[in-house]
Amino acid sequence: MGAILAAVIIVVVVVVLIKLVRIVPQGWEWTVETFGKYTATLEPGLHFLIPIYQAVGRKINMMEQVLAIPSQDVITKDNAVVKVDGVVFYQVLDAAKAAYEVANLELATTNLIMTNIRTVLGSLDLDESLSKRDEINARLLKVADEATHPWGIKITRVELKDIQPPRDLVDSMARQMKAEREKRANILEAEGFRQAAILKAEGEKQSVILAAEGEKEAAFRQAEARERLAAAEAKATEVVSVAIEHGDINALNYFVAGKYVEALKAMADSPNQKMLLLPVEATGIIGSLAGIAEIAKESFSKQAEQRNTPRPPPSNTQVSS
Repeated sequence: MGAILAAVIIVVVVVVLIKLVRIVPQGWEWTVETFGKYTATLEPGLHFLIPIYQAVGRKINMMEQVLAIPSQDVITKDNAVVKVDGVVFYQVLDAAKAAYEVANLELATTNLIMTNIRTVLGSLDLDESLSKRDEINARLLKVADEATHPWGIKITRVELKDIQPPRDLVDSMARQMKAEREKRANILEAEGFRQAAILKAEGEKQSVILAAEGEKEAAFRQAEARERLAAAEAKATEVVSVAIEHGDINALNYFVAGKYVEALKAMADSPNQKMLLLPVEATGIIGSLAGIAEIAKESFSKQAEQRNTPRPPPSNTQVSS
């Protein structure tokens, strides 16, 4: 009997010691209840409680946690049905509120995020839902953080993992994208042909302008050459006329012979003439050549006389002042 009593006393002492000494691990906080009422929060470390009078209420994880948001169907603004899932990162800042302000913290947070996902995506069309994911995450974070503040937690991040449109809608979007790309390709190709046509037209225009300028320059040069030839002809005619006035018939023979030879040369160079038969008088050409020789002889004689004629001495007359 005494042994049994001793064993009971030992068991009670052990239970009392277990209830008395409490060690809270790092990253956790425990709430203390006195006769079922919250009175304090135990931080990491060694603590002593009065058995029966005090007890541990809730053990709260104070580290940042990840909560998976299950997939759900969401109707967008343009009546497209998409499947959306995500993740939520949160951290408990107030253990007492997380323990006593909400019955099931994870369930409440999950349902809150799912509801706000439907609200945010319902205000956007499909294209915006697929392209503005950062904006959607920011809006969800703001709304969820404000809503969970009374629960003593902090929503640090909300991320949509996947947004899946229906298969037929995906195929339709792929065809639309392909058509859009083909449209841009056709536009670029047409623009290339247009630029090529413009450049070709510009080149032809410049070619015509340069050809016209070349023809203009050639006509100007030809007119200038004809003008010079006419001036030379006039000068030659004038020289012959002066010689005739002084009684020099040989000059006229030289002039006529030159014209005669030029006429024969022009008829001989004609591409349409294969044979040339003319009643040419040899004595006329010989006479003209003789006239040319006489002119040259007279010219040489005049030059010799001018060289042999002595120049008069310079005058030594001085003007008296």
